[in-house]
Amino acid sequence: MAEQAPGDPAPVELQRSIALVDDDRNILTTLSIALQAEGYATRVYSDGEAALKALTENPPDLAVFDIKMPRMDGMELLRRLRETSDLPVIFLTSKDEEQDEEAGLAMGADDYIAKPFSQRLLLARIRAILRRASSLRDPGAEPGEEDTPDGPMIERGRLRMDPSRHRVMWMDRPVSLTVTEFLILEALAQRPGVIKSRNQLMDAAYPDDVFVDDRTVDSHIKRLRRKFRVVDSQFSAIETLYGAGYSFSDG
Repeated sequence: MAEQAPGDPAPVELQRSIALVDDDRNILTTLSIALQAEGYATRVYSDGEAALKALTENPPDLAVFDIKMPRMDGMELLRRLRETSDLPVIFLTSKDEEQDEEAGLAMGADDYIAKPFSQRLLLARIRAILRRASSLRDPGAEPGEEDTPDGPMIERGRLRMDPSRHRVMWMDRPVSLTVTEFLILEALAQRPGVIKSRNQLMDAAYPDDVFVDDRTVDSHIKRLRRKFRVVDSQFSAIETLYGAGYSFSDG
C-alpha cells in the first residue's frame, strides 16, 4: 500500500447516491433529509419523465420509485429503464396495489415497501440492496470457493443459496428474489424441518421495532412459492403448518 505523503489530502470514500422519484413533495423532502443524515447523496424528481432522462444519463447507486405519478408512472419508468440499465430499484406502493407489486418485481424491481412505511425499514432495505449490488460487481471469491464473506453457502437438497451475492439456485437454475424474500427463505433453509413462526420470520426479514402484520409474511411466502414454481412446477419445499408457521423440507 502506498504511503500518504505529508500534506496530501486524506482519501475520500465515494458517497453513495440515491435517487427519489415521487410526486409527493413532502415524501421527497422527508426521505432526502433522512438519507442525507445516513451519509447518502440524494437527487429528487417529481415525475417519471424527468427522472428517466437523468437516471439514464447519470445513474445513481439506487433509486426509490413511487408507482402512482403523473406523466410517467413508476411501472413505465422501470420498464423503460430496464431496457438499458440494471440500476437497483425499490418501489413504494399502496397496500391495495398487490398486482402492481407483482408486476414490478417481475419487471426487475429489487424490492417494494408499502405506504405508509417506516424510514428505518427503507434504510435497511437500501443498505441490503447496495451490499448485494456491490458484491455482484465484485464477486471476490475464487471459482469453487464455498465460503463467502457473509458466511458459508447454504445447500439443502436442490436448493443452493449464496448469502454474500444474494444468489439462489433451484435444480441448478437461478431464482430471482427480493431482499425480503431471500431473508425469509434463508431463515427457513438454515434449519430444515424446524417450524418457524411468522414472528420469527419477521425478525429475520425486518429490523427491530418495525411492525408489519402477519399477512405480510404470508404474502412473501406466496410469492416465494410462485417464483420457485416458474423453475419447478412441482416445488413444495416450503410447507405450511397451519396455526404454527412455515418450514423448509430438503427431502
